[in-house]
Amino acid sequence: MKIYLVGGAVRDFLLKLPIKDRDWVVVGSSPKKLIDKGFKQVGKDFPVFLHPKTFEEYALARTEKKVGTGYKGFQTNYSKKITLNEDLIRRDLTINSIAQDKYGNFIDPYNGIKDIKLRILRHVSTAFQEDPLRILRVARFLSQLSHLGFRISNKTIKLMKNIVKNKEMSFLTKDRIWNETKKALMSYSPHIYFYILKKCNALSFIFPELNFLYNLKLKYLPLKNNNLENHFLFSFSNFSKNNLNLDLRFSFICQFLIYYKYIYKIDNKFNNNIDYSNLIKNMLIRLNVPVYIRKLSIIISNNYFFLHNIFLKSSKDIVILFDKIDIWRNPYRIIQLGILSKYCIFFSKCKYSCSNYNIKNFLKIIFILLNSISISWIINTCGLKGYNIKKELIRLRVLLLDIYRLKIYLIK
Repeated sequence: MKIYLVGGAVRDFLLKLPIKDRDWVVVGSSPKKLIDKGFKQVGKDFPVFLHPKTFEEYALARTEKKVGTGYKGFQTNYSKKITLNEDLIRRDLTINSIAQDKYGNFIDPYNGIKDIKLRILRHVSTAFQEDPLRILRVARFLSQLSHLGFRISNKTIKLMKNIVKNKEMSFLTKDRIWNETKKALMSYSPHIYFYILKKCNALSFIFPELNFLYNLKLKYLPLKNNNLENHFLFSFSNFSKNNLNLDLRFSFICQFLIYYKYIYKIDNKFNNNIDYSNLIKNMLIRLNVPVYIRKLSIIISNNYFFLHNIFLKSSKDIVILFDKIDIWRNPYRIIQLGILSKYCIFFSKCKYSCSNYNIKNFLKIIFILLNSISISWIINTCGLKGYNIKKELIRLRVLLLDIYRLKIYLIK
């Protein structure tokens, strides 16, 4: 039995990047032998085991043969006779097909080290096109490595297009799509992920809403001489340079989908096949996006125009908005909305839009101001009960906000 370190750990070591997880391949062994040594089996489709002390994953060397459709349509062989080279050739990219033995020696039968030096993402074999998930993985890898100068081989791009052409994308589950998407969103260059999906014609399967907007010319929007693709790539690139959480990054994307409604209001003959009211909601459900991300995405989409015209809104409307999104029990929402407002893409240039920087600070100031009113003070002083307490609380908050805004106006 021989054990080798494989995959991302070897690749990241050679790239001098932090190593997050270490995966191992075991050659010349069997499930029984590993279990006898205290390993715990966790794999269903093929034997993967957890080390009894480190809990790192150890997989038996295996080969795969395409016998059906989708990423599940494979017949797996993990007998003792499977060699390391046979295991490595089934992997997606050459840079992920490098192994390292216990002495530190690299086993690199498919020139992964050379491709690391050349900064190329290249498929190992034509079997690459048998698994539709590899389109998402390659797009995600480039989003993680493009800042180091990596690019995708033209032949690999061609195979990715073949996967789409063969309609293999329809067999991907929403969990697998979301798993790769969330990794890409948290990468150094998440916009590259969507760019590559578009380039290989996969975006229409994964994000049909974004695919439509990519092709949209800005004749209906308040910017000139460009299309939405370039604005999406540029603005998301700048946005992702900040150390922001996943919910903010995904909600940022949802801002683009709001333009369906904006365009539809201008020209209601634009595209009658789109359900504008539930566009974002349907996408969130389709991708099985976690609840905490769904909530923020829906809040920003439902109140986008309100936020960017907040200085023109009445104090009562602002207080009602704060109540509606339950800002009092979720004060972090103020920070989130402020950040998303600051990085608004288009409406910062609209004639009636407010300054994004002012919106962020205005939200923070008025939250502190309005939250200073004590409910216990209302109860003890006014002797109110039930709904009348909330009614008085709203009245006082509106009054306080009116006074603050009047003061600011007079100072100016």
